[in-house]
Amino acid sequence: MKDLHEIAGRSRQSFYQISVSDIYSRNAALLRLAELLVQEKSLIFEENQKDYALAETEQLSLPLLHRLTFGEEKLQQVVLGLKALASMEDPLNHTLVSTEITEGLNLYKVTSPIGVIGVIFESRPDALIQIASLCIKSGNSVLLKGGREALGTNHALAALVRQALSDSGLPADSAQLLETREDVTEMLKEDALIDLIIPRGSNSFVRYIMDHSR
Repeated sequence: MKDLHEIAGRSRQSFYQISVSDIYSRNAALLRLAELLVQEKSLIFEENQKDYALAETEQLSLPLLHRLTFGEEKLQQVVLGLKALASMEDPLNHTLVSTEITEGLNLYKVTSPIGVIGVIFESRPDALIQIASLCIKSGNSVLLKGGREALGTNHALAALVRQALSDSGLPADSAQLLETREDVTEMLKEDALIDLIIPRGSNSFVRYIMDHSR
């Protein structure tokens, strides 16, 4: 098992950098990721086929197998999504409310990053790209935990996310992949380093996360 405290610490340090980065660097990371996904699609598809074959031997349900599939169609969808996200305005540093408390003293409500976000999601590998890209755009660090049935595909995708960050002058540890249930258990204890946990799954799974988070 990985040292979750160390991983969360690296995410926190990376957040301090990406949260103050300019929109051009963050958009460059998104567009670079789109390029890398196309360049490395053969590797991604190969890993996904391995995941799919293993899932079939474990007799996963047809809906789960469908969500697990990452082929040309889903690749094009995530690439278009990345380009669309890069074309949107910077979500940070917008003044939402300005209130004059007293003469010469003003209170401002300004959009800002959340911090370190842990996201636990189902078998869809394309969700990894969607989640990571939203966090990059909004200047947050993210810990990604996908389903074990998509581990090979997620490894390939997460490596490309990290390369895109590094190629754009942003810290690669702004996006890190977790692998096991034990990682999730430890992540839920890191309330000093992780600011938000987002579970995507069944009602019982969401309730489990709520009950075991600090």
